[in-house]
Amino acid sequence: MIDTHAHIHDPKFDEDRLAVLERSRIAGVSTIVTVGCGVGDSFRALECAREYRIYSSVGIHPHEAKDAPADISAVFESFLRDPRVVAIGEAGLDYYYDHSPRDVQRRVLREQLELAREAGFPFIFHQRDAFEDFLAILREAWQAPMRGVVHCFTGDAAQAQILTQEFGLYLGIGGVVTFKTAEPLREAVRTVGLQSLVLETDCPYLAPVPHRGDRNEPAFVALTAQQVAQVLDCDIDEVVSVTDANARSLFALH
Repeated sequence: MIDTHAHIHDPKFDEDRLAVLERSRIAGVSTIVTVGCGVGDSFRALECAREYRIYSSVGIHPHEAKDAPADISAVFESFLRDPRVVAIGEAGLDYYYDHSPRDVQRRVLREQLELAREAGFPFIFHQRDAFEDFLAILREAWQAPMRGVVHCFTGDAAQAQILTQEFGLYLGIGGVVTFKTAEPLREAVRTVGLQSLVLETDCPYLAPVPHRGDRNEPAFVALTAQQVAQVLDCDIDEVVSVTDANARSLFALH
């Protein structure tokens, strides 16, 4: 299994990171993408990826958009030359918390999309309570052959169809799919099917049942895979095979 979205560089793992990574290996996790959420956090993610031979992304989360550098591409240029960096993000819009002004979030998202287009990197999206503005920016800025994933997708079937069919995006499915209240998400999974999905944890956040409320970790991606297999009434080996292939295609992993 590939955990396509983790924050294994997060300080919450500082005391036992090696043990966490060993548990993930035992659980069958073959690789991890640890995701940057700001300039400093992206540097930390890359350092972690180098040390533990995993992968990282670099990006500016909408919460951090207010502190984005004046020239994002200049700051990220050296990061993007590192073979451990496989994507730009997570970046996007978050109107639930509004930690950055909405106009600033939109501008910083557009700038990172332009960087991804020019550099040929896939994109990791964050979207919360901002679907209409998110869709408008996609329709304005997304161009083939750009590729990307909407991380921690929790929308409904209609949104899932738009994102996968109109833009060719993958949906990142994590622990939320195991929650009792997540039937709309499970219906979205059934609607688009395995060919549009990748697995993720978003650790240390959003641990799946039966660990809900605990610190999440990459090994728990197996619980998400099991739930997806149940939702789609298929074998877990098929879930792992298809979502791994999707992840390798998305991030050009070898």
